[in-house]
Amino acid sequence: MESTEAILLRKRKLSDTSLIVSWCTESYGCVQTVAKGARRQKSPFAGKLDLFFEAEISLVRSRKSDLHTLTEVVLKNPFAGIRSNYLRTQSAAYFVELIEICTERDHREPELFSLLRRAFGYLDANNPTLRAVAHFETELARIAGVHDQTRLKAEPAFALGNLFGRLPLSRTPLLKTLKAEAK
Repeated sequence: MESTEAILLRKRKLSDTSLIVSWCTESYGCVQTVAKGARRQKSPFAGKLDLFFEAEISLVRSRKSDLHTLTEVVLKNPFAGIRSNYLRTQSAAYFVELIEICTERDHREPELFSLLRRAFGYLDANNPTLRAVAHFETELARIAGVHDQTRLKAEPAFALGNLFGRLPLSRTPLLKTLKAEAK
């Protein structure tokens, strides 16, 4: 059994009682886990598996697949401020989508976890701005190794889009809303 700090990115139903939970972790990169029994009323995971939660997780790594078994979750920070308004939630969801597009599963990148934690900390206390979204995209492009702002004048998001084949569809409506909010 191994432990790491993690931020919950996505969860989906696996069976009547279990969930597949995607995490961005400090030690293992982006991983997927099975939370057996998580949908039961008296589950030890009750109240601990919600989007954008930061937690200390314990997992048993699978030798046969990239789907590991989640054994324990200790909630550290629910980032409740992200859920206080739609624009914060929309921005957090965009950041998660962008990370999922730009990372391989089980590839350790501690800087990525740190970037996401800082972004969620910001959104927990502040409403998003165009500058904040641009900063996240720039830092992610730098971590991915596709954008050096001192040499390239192109937008970092497009460098990511070119490398990974696409950008999240949620980017355009988010930027449009943020531009309207700035006026």
